[in-house]
Amino acid sequence: MGFIISAIIFLILLYSVIPYVLSRGLGVNVVKRGRDLSKIAFTFDDGPNPVYTPILLDLLKENEVKATFFVVGTKAEKYPELIQRMHNEGHLIGIHNYVHHSNWFMAPWKVRNGLKNTAKVIKSITGVTPIYYRPPWGMLNLFDFMRRGKYKIILWSIMAEDWRTSGGSEKIKQRLANIKGGDVILLHDCGDTLGAESDAPRNTINALRDVLKTVKIKGFTCVRVDELVEKL
Repeated sequence: MGFIISAIIFLILLYSVIPYVLSRGLGVNVVKRGRDLSKIAFTFDDGPNPVYTPILLDLLKENEVKATFFVVGTKAEKYPELIQRMHNEGHLIGIHNYVHHSNWFMAPWKVRNGLKNTAKVIKSITGVTPIYYRPPWGMLNLFDFMRRGKYKIILWSIMAEDWRTSGGSEKIKQRLANIKGGDVILLHDCGDTLGAESDAPRNTINALRDVLKTVKIKGFTCVRVDELVEKL
């Protein structure tokens, strides 16, 4: 009985915890930042959202900023016009997965099918096959490492914890006050996932109005993830 329990614990560690430590802690097989210190990359997870994504796109366009959106496949299917707009306005569209569930608690074939289905949805709308991938909550499992040749896994170097409304836009601005060259910045344009608050993206957008001005004054160029990591 003890052997069986030990074997189960080992398999759990092998499937989830060890890949998490290697990726999030040590940056193995993932990209967390770029080397070009003149550039930064804003990334947005969990959308598209019919209320906040259009406002965010307006703001990015107004500031001539290109960003990266890691979209959920079911939402891309529901709001194809927003995916098309992202593409038309020069933003990079990556995969978050077909549903916003942790890869730790999904079988490898379900994760694989989710990636495949999301890629198919994005390609059907934009004509471009996505190759950049960020798993929900950044939780990689063992098989994410095994498929790394097909997808480039993007994590982040700075986050604003913008999925909750506590602290408002000021908290977000404070967390983004020390952006450095090469940073990959994690934000959200949708707040309907587990642990998030539905109106949280409003604070994110309000904070960005000032943050984008600040990074421009500092001389940073805001680019898509593929432009930031192309030489890695």
